[in-house]
Amino acid sequence: MTKSELIAKLADQFPQLVLNDAELSVKVLLQEVSKYLIEGGRVEIRGFGSFGLNYRPSRVGRNPKSGEKVNVPAKYVPHFKAGKELRTRVDKKKGVSSSSGLNV
Repeated sequence: MTKSELIAKLADQFPQLVLNDAELSVKVLLQEVSKYLIEGGRVEIRGFGSFGLNYRPSRVGRNPKSGEKVNVPAKYVPHFKAGKELRTRVDKKKGVSSSSGLNV
């Protein structure tokens, strides 16, 4: 689903919401989540998941074309971790049993 599809779905689900208002709502939500992550924060939406940052230390990589060594600087990478409720609903929809797996 793209951002424009999400906006259209939101406007369809709430007829009293004008398309421009739906678009503004989605934009504000994404801006606020982005702003908080940029400041180093973590955003948790209960029942859905959380957005956070993972630190990746500097490392030596390789240029795939030439094989030459390249220094890759340290960086923070945004990530999303699905909440338990969302994971359970996805597994149920996809036909995955929660009891399948190794019991260690």
